Amino acid sequence: MDQITDRSKIKRTVDPSAARPVRTAASVVAAVALILGAGYFGLSHYYKGAGQVAPPQAAPPPVTVSKPLQRDIDTRLGFLGQFSAINRVELRAQVGGILTEIHFEDGQIVHKGDLLFTIDPRPYEIKLAQATAALQTATAHIALANNQLSRAQSLRRSDFATQETVDQRTYDQDASAAAVEDAKARIRDAQLDLEYCRVTAPFTGRIGARQVSIGSLVAGSRAAVSPTTLLATLVSLDPIYLDFDMSESDFLTFSRERAKGGGPLADKVVIGLSDENNFAREGMLDFVDNTLDRSSGTIHARATVPNADLFLAPGQFARLRVAVAPPTAVLMLPDAAVVLDQSQHLVMTVSPDGTVVPKIVETGDLRGGLRVIRSGLDPGDRVVIDGLVRAVPGSKVAPQDGAIHYDAAVDGQG
Repeated sequence: MDQITDRSKIKRTVDPSAARPVRTAASVVAAVALILGAGYFGLSHYYKGAGQVAPPQAAPPPVTVSKPLQRDIDTRLGFLGQFSAINRVELRAQVGGILTEIHFEDGQIVHKGDLLFTIDPRPYEIKLAQATAALQTATAHIALANNQLSRAQSLRRSDFATQETVDQRTYDQDASAAAVEDAKARIRDAQLDLEYCRVTAPFTGRIGARQVSIGSLVAGSRAAVSPTTLLATLVSLDPIYLDFDMSESDFLTFSRERAKGGGPLADKVVIGLSDENNFAREGMLDFVDNTLDRSSGTIHARATVPNADLFLAPGQFARLRVAVAPPTAVLMLPDAAVVLDQSQHLVMTVSPDGTVVPKIVETGDLRGGLRVIRSGLDPGDRVVIDGLVRAVPGSKVAPQDGAIHYDAAVDGQG
């Protein structure tokens, strides 16, 4: 009983052992708080400093730039034309008979005066012989008439002949003289028929396919009063026409520029065939019709083209350009540097600070492999000619100098 109720002994035994664990836990909590505080301060300081440093930026993309090429270029209009022969003739028989010889191959180049066909000349040789005999008879008659007239005049002076006899002898002389002239005309007619038995080329050109064969009976008439036989066709090749049509707007442009210049109509045109990329041939514009076609609204024009190598043929098509104004200074760019944006054409320029600035331009035709820029661009603009996909409007680029070259070979004659 006394041992259980003795509280002082319990306090001394229990309190010191209970206080020691409490002080130890408090020390641990304080240490952990200090460590966490130091770690939080360090991390917050690190992230604060890291937030103030900007991430590295990408370098501007490189592009090639150049100022527009300045060149004196004349104003031209482009058309599609078709070649035609200056001379074209149907070779037809002017005398009838049996065709005995053909002296060419189909499609051959023949020259003026070359023999092409021969018609049996024997009937016309007989006719010529008859005319020659008639001339000899008429010549004999006129000789007799002259003698008789001379004798009659002598007798009349001696009063041994009447005036009627003299008049009769004078009439016989005149009739004989007329018979001589008629015989001479018949000889020329027979000679002409005999000449037409040999059909020759009237000019140099290419002959077509023959329409008859050896042994054929051909019909001919010099006066063309009856149907005649078509033997072949012949077309000239050097020079050759290039026919084309101008629209009304092109004709107005052509006429206004022509009025300003006041020069002659004959001007050089450059020509490119359908399988050619350049305009290597030349011709001279020498004809513009006097009226516009009401149904098509076009006017016919024509150029004459040399064809010494006989390469061009009637019926072929060709592109041509007609110069309508004298050369003037224009700006030119590679066609790849011009961007089509719906109905507008754009070029990308680079400002002094490297910013891409688009510009709307008005374009012309292709000359020397370059696109003519009619308006919207200044000579000092730096235009992106390569790397256009990297030239985003408003972005920064690294411009590098390039060069623009004019290729006269592409343009034919520059």
